[in-house]
Parts: sequence; C-alpha cells; structure tokens
Amino acid sequence: MVQPNRCEITITAMEKDYFTHPTAIVEEGAKIGAGTKIWCFSHIMEGAVLGEKCSIGQNVVIGPGVILGKNCKLQNHISTGTGLELADDVFVGPLVGFTNVVNPRSEVNRRGQYLRTYVGKGVSIGANAVILCGIEIGEYAFIGAGAAVTKSVIPYALMVGNPARQIGWMSRAGGRLNFDEKGEATCPENGERYRLVDGSVEYLGK
Repeated sequence: MVQPNRCEITITAMEKDYFTHPTAIVEEGAKIGAGTKIWCFSHIMEGAVLGEKCSIGQNVVIGPGVILGKNCKLQNHISTGTGLELADDVFVGPLVGFTNVVNPRSEVNRRGQYLRTYVGKGVSIGANAVILCGIEIGEYAFIGAGAAVTKSVIPYALMVGNPARQIGWMSRAGGRLNFDEKGEATCPENGERYRLVDGSVEYLGK
C-alpha cells in the first residue's frame, strides 16, 4: 500500500526541459534551467532563477529573487530568502539556514531591508550550518556542519564552529591542503597543486 505524502523516487514525468515532482510548486515567473530536478514538497517562488542541472531536495523553499547558478545541489529542508545568490557548483547540506535580515522582529516589517549574501563557485556548506546575511563566501570554501558563519570567508578556507573560525584550507576537490615550508600543497584527492601567498591560496593545476 502506498502511504500518503510518500515521495516517489522514480522520475515519472518531465515538465518542459526540467523535472518537478507532483507535490512541488513552481510559481509563474520563476526561471528553471534545463536538466534541473525539483523534488517532493519544494516551493520555487516567483522571480527565483535556477541554473541548469540543479538538484533541489525535499521541502526546500527558494524565495523571490534568489539566484542559483548551474549544478547547485540543495539537500532537504532548506529555506532561502530574497538577497541570496549562489554561484555555480555550490553544495548546501540539509537543514542549512540562510538569513536575509540582521535584526528581525515579528512585529516590525523589514521588507526592503534584505541584505545580499553571495556564495562563490564550488563552495560546500555542511548540514545545520547557519549563514548570516550580508556576507560573501569565497570560491571553494568549505563550511563545516553546524558552523555559524557571521562574517565573510576567503576562498578555499575551511571554517568550523560557532562563531565559525578558519582552521585550514580545502582544495577544489574537497581534500584538506597541508602547506609545506615553501607554501606549497598537493590535493590528496586528485594531485592538483596549490600555493599559499600572503594568506591567499593560488590554484596551480596539475
């Protein structure tokens, strides 16, 4: 017997050139890229823009004006609001929280005060992390599970804790970078090389 509200895993229908589960809502005026998949009970609001080949998990809300680049993956139970922009290839783990107002009050209308939050290419954000609004997260940074990010993050930084602090560096492939006395490191995942210069990581390739 099929249980009510059960999320079917098998793709059974295509709308245009992207997939939406029958329980998902895509409002008129949202723009969805080819190959994107939107799963159970998710809601894509008017004015949202999703790039090609994105994956939107269960119970995800993409708010008005939110922009997602190509190949972004948002896991289950995430809510995003106006002011958020994700570049290409961003991974967002389950239950991540994004804010868009610094000082919310239930009885005070803050519309028009939403702050922009930008998440760079290739960033990974772990489960249950919180990203405060008005900051930028540099490309390929890695935000650990449960971290509370309260200020901007430089590219390739590994951030953990509450408030989040940098404890190291990560490669594009998600490997930990350990720089030697010359300021050079090799990714353990794929052998790509990096250099650390004046507190910034340079990608050298293979």
